[in-house]
Amino acid sequence: MADDETSPAAQVQTECVILLHGLTRSPASMRKLETVLTAKGYMVVNQGYDSRAAAIEDLAGPTLDEALSKCAAKDRTVHVVAHSLGGILVRQYLAEKSISGLGRVVMLGPPNQGSEITDKIADLPGYSWLNGPAGNQLGTGEGSVPVNLGPADFDVGVIAGDRSINLFLSGLIPEADDGKVSVERTKLEGMNDHITLPVSHPFLMRNENAISQILHYLKHGRFDRKDSKSDES
Repeated sequence: MADDETSPAAQVQTECVILLHGLTRSPASMRKLETVLTAKGYMVVNQGYDSRAAAIEDLAGPTLDEALSKCAAKDRTVHVVAHSLGGILVRQYLAEKSISGLGRVVMLGPPNQGSEITDKIADLPGYSWLNGPAGNQLGTGEGSVPVNLGPADFDVGVIAGDRSINLFLSGLIPEADDGKVSVERTKLEGMNDHITLPVSHPFLMRNENAISQILHYLKHGRFDRKDSKSDES
């Protein structure tokens, strides 16, 4: 039997993957992905945070600092896989700080250029209560946090969805969308790769095809287009 230090699992254990859920979600939404990544030999930190409690600027630092403390080890590469708002927290954090040993980032359905949904329903009764301060910062206008964060200067791949289970919300978005954000608005200047899958926003982190694409990107720094509907931009 090969020595543990040279086995594939031992090699991958030098890599930690931080998982960040989206708005109004919890680590439970990332559990399937956590299980798959753990089985592949990665150290996984499925980081929770109260997405409704504070503004993006106040959520990003404590959330990522706590996750990074759990990943901490000499010479360990740190990857991040983030759903929706989680991706914006990563961008906010990296706009202010650096991550030692940062490897690759995969964003799932991120509102990188904001979402028309926030523009159109943020003033409705109950929206602020349900989505909190961070939810009010995800529009497309001048006050949008993601719009104002600027281009990526780190290795990031973006997975968008173009199916929806919420026809009302999709009707508020003028382009192909996943029910929460349009495919076009998931894109980020400076990203390394972008792919579109026939998946709805709430299921991106659980979808088998999306999970396969995450694994491929973490290993190769690009998505696998052999069997997927894709967007090459």
